[in-house]
Amino acid sequence: MNRPDFTGLAAFLSVARNRSFRQAAVDLGVSRSALSHSVRLLEEGLGLRLLHRTTRSVALTEAGTRLMGRLQPAFGEIAGAIEDLNALRETPAGVLRISSPRPVTGLVLAPLIPAFLRAHPQMRLEIIDDDALVDIVADGFDAGIRFGERVERDMVAVPVGPRQRFAVVASPVYAAAQGLPQHPRDLKQHGCILYRFPSGSLCRWNFEKDGEAIEVAVDGPLVLNNHEVILRAALQDAGLALLYEDEVATHLAEGRLVRALADWTPEFAGFFLYYPSRRHVSAGLRAFIEMARRR
Repeated sequence: MNRPDFTGLAAFLSVARNRSFRQAAVDLGVSRSALSHSVRLLEEGLGLRLLHRTTRSVALTEAGTRLMGRLQPAFGEIAGAIEDLNALRETPAGVLRISSPRPVTGLVLAPLIPAFLRAHPQMRLEIIDDDALVDIVADGFDAGIRFGERVERDMVAVPVGPRQRFAVVASPVYAAAQGLPQHPRDLKQHGCILYRFPSGSLCRWNFEKDGEAIEVAVDGPLVLNNHEVILRAALQDAGLALLYEDEVATHLAEGRLVRALADWTPEFAGFFLYYPSRRHVSAGLRAFIEMARRR
């Protein structure tokens, strides 16, 4: 067995994390052919197949699963060592990788990105949309953004962005034909657009008023896993939708959507940027946190 080089191991780990040569090539800034060549040389040197490849998918073999499990913490330690050095810089530089749910990227991060990159031209910002609860350490992220109650206790959490509020909305055509619910329990008589989490479970709609909390398992003819598509479906008369207020504010103001149960959807704390407490905070992450706090 030949001793594998660092480049081949890094290439394999990126493909294994992404389950995709195309996305791994984008992340590493190399061509797909170069990436495939590096992984093939690694497999030949080890004398083992690490990945099952088809035209549509990439899956780990048993050997690949074992190698990925050992490499992730090792590469995490290497990244941590680099972070320690970056923390000594007066000027933030390098790559900052953040995991964020799709709607949060637009609501919270998008307003920060241009100002951050203008203020810190030596930084490269990588934001990966993923609605699943990822392990930011194992997956090589510097930080993540989630609701406060979904952040692990061993993380440092910093509030970012404004307070949030949900809105139950429908098109005027739907409202005229079906009416609007006056109480959360009325939702059982309506066709709702459901959201499915990456875990496979369906989102339940939660409401609160005057100290009374109600959770409704809504039902309807359409199940989606993308807020933008849910919004588009609501605009096209498909049913009632539950979205962030900021996602639908313009449509409400211009009459393309109408709102229901507004008195049952109070504000909540919003989102938190979190990162491992046991790591030194890099200059880039520290600068991003400070900008998020100011805004």
